[in-house]
Amino acid sequence: MATGSPSETVSLVLDLALARPATLGSGRLICVDGPAGSGKTTLGTALGRASGAQVIHGDDLMDGWRGLDSVGRQLATLVDDLRTGRPASYAHYNWFLGRYDRTVPVPPAPWLVVEGVGSGAAAIADATTVLVWVEVDDALRFERGRIRDGEEMQEHWRQFALDERELFARDGSQERADILVDGTGARPPEVIARP
Repeated sequence: MATGSPSETVSLVLDLALARPATLGSGRLICVDGPAGSGKTTLGTALGRASGAQVIHGDDLMDGWRGLDSVGRQLATLVDDLRTGRPASYAHYNWFLGRYDRTVPVPPAPWLVVEGVGSGAAAIADATTVLVWVEVDDALRFERGRIRDGEEMQEHWRQFALDERELFARDGSQERADILVDGTGARPPEVIARP
């Protein structure tokens, strides 16, 4: 069975982005969306390393467990600034303090990678150079969440799964994705041909 190695996936995403026009002034925006626990952070980090991009994590934009809508709002403001060549920034959420704790600068650059639930927000669709959708089955992603966050966070995870399904249905990020990635690596990534 053919598999999608991480390095092959990174090359595929960056090659597709380079084949498209810049969307943030002279920069390109790669968004890695999908359900929690699917492998977005791993891929986003690898893309950032390979391209030299600043990586923004959706968890840092979100206003706590029920704050998914704040991801799209913050990204829309950030993208508006970068699109015109202005430096941008976002409010960083501190999960230990339960509040935003600082402003993070995002200067104009050749590459920007945003990863996390809601990173493929409809509000920034026209500025997204490549949208990647990463997915695994629910059992695996919940197990990954249990290992990462602990058993005591399982109720938050269950509610979050409902919230993210609602967000994905509203934003249509999976349907708009340019590349589909199996977060287990068992299948190679699939480039979606658009008319």
